[in-house]
Amino acid sequence: MPRRRVSLADLHRTAVGQGQALLGTVPAPAPRALGGFDTHGISQHTHPTVADISECLFFSPGDGRIWLQDQRMILLHSEALGSLRRELIDSIGLDKARGLLTRAGYVSGARDARLVRQQWPDAEPTAAAMAGTRLHALEGVVQVEVVHARYNAELGDYDGEFIWHNSSEDDEHIAAYGVGGSPACWMQVGYATGYVSTLFGRMIVFREVECRSSGAAHCRVIGKSAERWDDPEQDLFYLNAQDFVGTPPAALADKLLGKAGRTTYLGVPPGKAPASAATHNTQEPAAHTTMVGASSAFNAACHMLQRVAPTAATVLFTGESGVGKEMFASMLHRISPRSSQPFVAINCAAIPETLVESELFGVERGAYTGAGTSRPGRFERAHGGTLFLDEIGTLSLVAQGKLLRALQEGEVERVGGTRTVRVDVRLVAATNVDLRQAVREGTFREDLFYRLNVFPIHLPPLRERRDDIPLLMSHFLAHYQRKHQRQVPGFSQAAVKAMFHYPFPGNIRELQNLIERAVILATDGEPIEPHHLFAGGEQSCGGVMSLHLQGNSGGTLHVQGVAGVGAAVQAPPAAVAASVRSSAGLTPAASPVVAPLHQAEEQMLRQALQSAGGNVALAGRLLGISRATMAYRVRKFGIEVER
Repeated sequence: MPRRRVSLADLHRTAVGQGQALLGTVPAPAPRALGGFDTHGISQHTHPTVADISECLFFSPGDGRIWLQDQRMILLHSEALGSLRRELIDSIGLDKARGLLTRAGYVSGARDARLVRQQWPDAEPTAAAMAGTRLHALEGVVQVEVVHARYNAELGDYDGEFIWHNSSEDDEHIAAYGVGGSPACWMQVGYATGYVSTLFGRMIVFREVECRSSGAAHCRVIGKSAERWDDPEQDLFYLNAQDFVGTPPAALADKLLGKAGRTTYLGVPPGKAPASAATHNTQEPAAHTTMVGASSAFNAACHMLQRVAPTAATVLFTGESGVGKEMFASMLHRISPRSSQPFVAINCAAIPETLVESELFGVERGAYTGAGTSRPGRFERAHGGTLFLDEIGTLSLVAQGKLLRALQEGEVERVGGTRTVRVDVRLVAATNVDLRQAVREGTFREDLFYRLNVFPIHLPPLRERRDDIPLLMSHFLAHYQRKHQRQVPGFSQAAVKAMFHYPFPGNIRELQNLIERAVILATDGEPIEPHHLFAGGEQSCGGVMSLHLQGNSGGTLHVQGVAGVGAAVQAPPAAVAASVRSSAGLTPAASPVVAPLHQAEEQMLRQALQSAGGNVALAGRLLGISRATMAYRVRKFGIEVER
């Protein structure tokens, strides 16, 4: 049975006696500066202080776990990390090792920024920014001295300079390789980039300009908004798991290629795109052709893509609608040996049942009324290249059988034709439904499923790769500013907070649409606010569902609708207990047993439906999920909808 967690602050109070100031910190108010800040002359003891942050650190010795709020942490010997670092450098090379460690640091910084946002949602920008330096020190990585840091919310501009003391990375790098000629605090640079970029919702690049590993007396790092650097591409290169991942801020496309609207390919000399780009709609906007991300889930998918690209294997992309399956399929073609041949895409859900065969296999003249000329089908047009079948789960069983034969035989026969045509096609398919479940239900052929499921790649939803949100926000903001000729400096702190709490049922496609809408609605020279983003009826972060105590026997669940209309229903005591624990700051290990998850889920569904008057779509919006997901869960629990 897990024991109660003990916070570092409690341990310290026990040791020094109650009433003594914790870690020598003295609270001081942080100033307001129109959503921005300037640390010149600011006390180093603004909240959240080290004392505040240490309240989030819990030890659970009984079950071998340490927690920083809801994130599990570990104590690791610095020498062990140094040994891993050395083995990475010696086995895969300095550049690849640097990239791995930079990305690991970025994820750590992004997670800490999310912790600060959740734990101190109303913290001033100065205090939130300072919290990152204190977390880095509390985690035993480095002591940070702030030289200066400024953030202008109206211009979306960041500029900071810091001195790092006692860098753990330097200690281990110097022990292994001695003093060299280049900086070595790779994880720490990644952490700073991830923390500040996530905190302010735009790409802010940090660069180490002095380092003990290169002979300096101390480490000095400078952080600036990406567009303020003359040559940020090298810094951003290390955030990308593969060369085909694009530079995060699309505003850099003009700088790197010298021409607006062209696609940026990182790892390719400026001004020169891959040969395959010419065969894949080079006029397409950069927002639709550049892959952006640095999260572990995104990088894992990119590694899988790179692994399978040189082969001829069939690839099946799975994931929710809007996660970028077609973009991954297009990139698979670009980095494959077939890149100079056609890439043909077709949405199976958009083809009428009567036209599936002619679309896929072609038609001969006179085959049916209206067939005045012969034309090749998608298989023939993709000969030598790649055929992408999107939403393949929507094909009928008859169409599935015809597709299976074409894949098995490697040949097609046009409708009304008398001869077969050999085709050499790499098939790539995508689906947002569970094909295994469809096979069990008899709506998808088992033999076709196994033919397609040679190399599956699952693309995670955006809510599982929130570390990528600041990169995507910067990317789409710059793209739509250029497209619509607007001058929007960035996002307000309220807008950043809303974006990080929004569930994104439409995934990256929805994020892209929200930002395009906001760029159009916002006034030039003023930052984007939440009402610019969520002007289309979406349920923003501020009011999905909340519990309020009401007596000792139960509670009230308050549901705030998208139009601002609230409703209240009774919540069970178990839900009230969860609310009490949350408001009291109790941790899961210290909490009493609550109701099973499926019971809580069913209760929440029923309450949402009651609040929405039986309207399934509205109930789904109240819960931050799509209508289809809501309808599925209602059927799953056998809930009768009142009409």
